[in-house]
Amino acid sequence: MENNDVKDTVRKFEDKVREDLVKFLQKKEALDEHVPECPDVEEKWGEIARSYMPDGAREFKDYPVVSLGWMMLVGMAMAYYWDTDWEKHSARKDYYEVLRDMKGYDNMDEAVVENLLGYAGEAAEKVTELVAECASRVYGLLSHEHVEPGTEAALGSYIAALHQLYLAGMAMELNALGYHMTPMQQG
Repeated sequence: MENNDVKDTVRKFEDKVREDLVKFLQKKEALDEHVPECPDVEEKWGEIARSYMPDGAREFKDYPVVSLGWMMLVGMAMAYYWDTDWEKHSARKDYYEVLRDMKGYDNMDEAVVENLLGYAGEAAEKVTELVAECASRVYGLLSHEHVEPGTEAALGSYIAALHQLYLAGMAMELNALGYHMTPMQQG
């Protein structure tokens, strides 16, 4: 594949993932019709992706849904940091490492959902299940892309999937925190 073809393939795939996640989360009533955005959190994506890739790529071979889902949790955590004290949190460079090291990579779901975000019992189970469902959906989309493993297109598609899961996690948590993007009434 030519470089432009790879970029086009990855862009189309990322659009497909975004559309699927948004529709699914809206159906599950985890997102409103107007998806919340947060440029402050979005701009942290690059540094988070770079720090996550060694763990995420290693785990993808045996645990692809976990590798994908954990990035959604990171997006949720970033929305929480933004909502609670962004002035303090925005200067950090080790977001992923701090989350991972709370209870280790294998228990990041518990660390983020219960310890950081404060969900408990049935609510924690519901959030964890929703993240797993989103990651499974995205893994299904990845599997049907028919890109050759180990290629630039495969890596680009994986990163695109992580990016959209990060943004979906951010939006879902912002929604849960009460950031509902509704039209303002005039008059």
